[in-house]
Amino acid sequence: MLNARELKVFYGVIQGLKGVDIDVYDREIVTLIGSNGAGKTSTLNGIVNLVRSSGRVSFLNDDISRSQTHQIVRRGLALVPEDRQGEGVVQMMSIQSNMTLSDFSLQGFRRAWKWLNPQKEIACVKEMIRELAIKVSDPDLPITSLSGGNQQKVVLGKALMTQPQVVFLDEPTRGIDVGAKTDVYHLIGKMAQQGLAVMFSSSELDEVMALADRILVMADGRITADLPRHAVTREKLIAASTPQD
Repeated sequence: MLNARELKVFYGVIQGLKGVDIDVYDREIVTLIGSNGAGKTSTLNGIVNLVRSSGRVSFLNDDISRSQTHQIVRRGLALVPEDRQGEGVVQMMSIQSNMTLSDFSLQGFRRAWKWLNPQKEIACVKEMIRELAIKVSDPDLPITSLSGGNQQKVVLGKALMTQPQVVFLDEPTRGIDVGAKTDVYHLIGKMAQQGLAVMFSSSELDEVMALADRILVMADGRITADLPRHAVTREKLIAASTPQD
């Protein structure tokens, strides 16, 4: 589905990612694991061109390296950011408006004369609320009325509204309760079963070992191990996550 070759990310003169090679296949769950600063977020942001990067990224054999982020989303890639409050939701907007905020999603709700189709929008939002088991009485309520876990589900719903083929999730279970984590785990598995490719970053060994088909360990802006699930041990993950002098 997707591959990256010699992917590098730059923050000013600082190189945050140092030549990463990645392959992701359909129906596969790939996890990035490593300590803070290892390069997990830089990898995901670099693939969708949210940061200055170099190297080649291909999606279904087409080079998307120089595409803008909104073009990449239209092609079928979606990113759920780590910072839910700062980047995932608009706090002054309703649950429904947050879920349909993506420009690509909104195009699906437009009539020929460019007005929104309220009935279709409401129906799609209610279906997504049901699919993701979001606990909400009214989609018109402000997003801030929801718990952190349900807000995260709204952000996930917004990504799925774009009908992606590859989904990137940056620390999708950080800061949410156990029940919401379980729902997110089930959703990740369901996405893979439906034919999507899923890549998510995590700092939690248990969820990585439980969910991933393949684990990419990162340290100091590099991939230090590429392990299939059957070959993973805690000892291997910890050793590979430790930067080498």
